Amino acid sequence: MTAGEGRPVELRCWAPEGVPEIQEGDDLARIIGDAVAPLEAGDVVVVTSKVVSKAEGRLLAADDREQAISDETVRVVATRRHPGGVLRIVENRLGIVAAAAGVDASNVPEGTVLLLPEDPDASASRLRAALVARFGVPIGVVITDTLGRPWRVGQTDVAIGAAGLAVVDDLRGVPDAFGRTLDVTVMAIADEIAGMADLVKGKAEGRPVAVVRGLGRHVLAEDGGGARALVRTGPDDLFRRGTDEAYDDGYRDGYAEASREAAGYEGNNEEGAGWSTGS
Repeated sequence: MTAGEGRPVELRCWAPEGVPEIQEGDDLARIIGDAVAPLEAGDVVVVTSKVVSKAEGRLLAADDREQAISDETVRVVATRRHPGGVLRIVENRLGIVAAAAGVDASNVPEGTVLLLPEDPDASASRLRAALVARFGVPIGVVITDTLGRPWRVGQTDVAIGAAGLAVVDDLRGVPDAFGRTLDVTVMAIADEIAGMADLVKGKAEGRPVAVVRGLGRHVLAEDGGGARALVRTGPDDLFRRGTDEAYDDGYRDGYAEASREAAGYEGNNEEGAGWSTGS
């Protein structure tokens, strides 16, 4: 692929070894810095949320994972029964819509679950500040988690925390290659970085950190707005309810409206009972 002036566009992404099992209270910035050194200006350090949560003490003793999910749930979007129980797609405290509210029971001791970082953007900001101080160059930090997607099979990593990075590239108003103005194109840069990094980090290889090089144009001198800006909620959310849930809501609302109309009709009949329409 080529860009302006015939120069090739190149991205590099790698996941270093050397990150040990993280415990609560570990100096995560130092551990990550040792693993990724040296960094260059414009690098983006991508960190799996699981190690951030472990360092921040988000491991919770919970024999009942379902209760932990309920505690992290703000809004139920959809539920489906399956042979192992009930799948719940919910909005969690961070505004993220995900299966099981992001509560994770993998790669943790029996009888425990791992919650997402309490404030992933703040966690990314702290990591970025420590790494910038150590290496003396502007970098971005992305914290990721694995999510499914509506209408698509499989999962991919997305950004749940970010600092020092423009998380979107708004191309609205820019002409395309044929001179037509782009009207709706907003590239989810942080999510695309998260997905790219997941290809080299893997899920079971013990490589929770990756570095993406070649996207310096998206790296900021300050923290920026964070990954929370990527969450679509409220009036902009066109898919707030699952199919079955939306059907149940419609049935319930329709039944309630019919009941109100029936009650009003009966009341009108009672009021007019003493009137005659004869001449």
